[in-house]
Amino acid sequence: MNNSVLSWFADETLLQNLVAEQSTWVLLIVIAVCIAMLSAGADWMIDGVVDLAERTGMPKIVIGATVVSLGTTLPEAFVSVMAAYMGNPGLALGNGVGSIIADTGLIFGLTCILAAVPVNRFILNRTGWVQVGSATLLVVIAVVALLSSDDPPYLERWVGFFFLVLLGFYLYITYRWAKQGDGVLPEDDEDDQHELMSVGKSWLLIIGGLTLVIIGARILVPSASEIAARFGVPDDVIAATMVAFGTSLPELMTAIAAIRKGHPEITVGNIVGADVLNVLFVIGAAAAAAPLQIPMNFYYFHFPAMLIILYSFRVFISMNREGVFYRWQGYWLLGVYVVYVVLQYALNIESAH
Repeated sequence: MNNSVLSWFADETLLQNLVAEQSTWVLLIVIAVCIAMLSAGADWMIDGVVDLAERTGMPKIVIGATVVSLGTTLPEAFVSVMAAYMGNPGLALGNGVGSIIADTGLIFGLTCILAAVPVNRFILNRTGWVQVGSATLLVVIAVVALLSSDDPPYLERWVGFFFLVLLGFYLYITYRWAKQGDGVLPEDDEDDQHELMSVGKSWLLIIGGLTLVIIGARILVPSASEIAARFGVPDDVIAATMVAFGTSLPELMTAIAAIRKGHPEITVGNIVGADVLNVLFVIGAAAAAAPLQIPMNFYYFHFPAMLIILYSFRVFISMNREGVFYRWQGYWLLGVYVVYVVLQYALNIESAH
C-alpha cells in the first residue's frame, strides 16, 4: 500500500491520469483542499520559524521581511518548481509574477484601505528598492532574451542560479541592516510578548507545515493544469489568478492577523519581502530546475502590470511624508489588480475567437 502511494505521488503519468479521470467539480474541490493545505502548512511553519527567530532577538519587522516571507512564499516556490519539472513554464513563471501582483495589488491594497499602515522608512528605503530592482531585473533579462535570439525566449538555468545567489546576498544584507537599525526600529510592545514554545514543538510545526505544503503543491499543479485545459484557458492566466491567489493566501492571512492585532507594519515587511522572494526564490528555483519559456503575453501584459503596481508602491513610499500610506493609495493598488484580472479574461475570450 505504501509503495503504491509513493509511486502515485512520484510518477507523473499516474498522477496526470488520476486527475484526468475526475469530474470538473471534483477537481475544483481538490484545488480548494490543496489551497487549504498550503495555507495551513505555511501557517504552522510560520509559527515555528518565528518562534525560533524570536530567540535570536531579531526585530519583528525584519522577521516579517525575511523569515515570515520565506514561509509564505514556500507554496509559490514548490508550485513553480514542480510546474517547471512538469513542463508548464507558463504556470511556473505566471505563478511567481502573479503572486507579486496579488501580494502588492490585492493584499497590500486591502491592508491600506482597512488600516493606517505606517511607512517605516528604514526598511522600505532599503528592502523596497530591492523589491523594485529584482522585478525590473527579471523584466530586463526577459527582454534581452527576446531580442537576442530568433528562437522562443527562455529564462535559462543560469538565470535561476544567478537569482538564487542574489537571494543569499539579500538575506545576508537584510540581517546586517537589522543589526544597524536596532536603534531605529521600534521596540516590540509588551502586549506582543508570549511564552516561547519548546524547540521540539517549533521544529515539529516547521516540518509538519513543510510536508503539507509539498503535498498540497504536488496535487494542485496537475489539477489546475487540467482545469485550464478543459476551459481552454492558457496556463499562465490560471496561474496568475486562481493559483497565484491561492498560494498568496498565507500573505493574506498574515495581513489579516497583523491588522487584527494592531500591527499593520508587519504586513509591509511581509509583502515587500515576499515580492523579492517571488523573483529571487520562486522564479529563481523554478528556472534552476528547468529553463522557463516566456510566453509573449508576459511582455505586453503580465510584466507591465507587475511594474505598474511595484513602481506605484515605490512612488507612494517617497510621497508619504506624514509617515503613513493613504487609503486612496490602497484603492489605486486594488483597482490596478482588479483591472488586471478582468482584462486577462477579456483578452483570453477575444483570443479564443
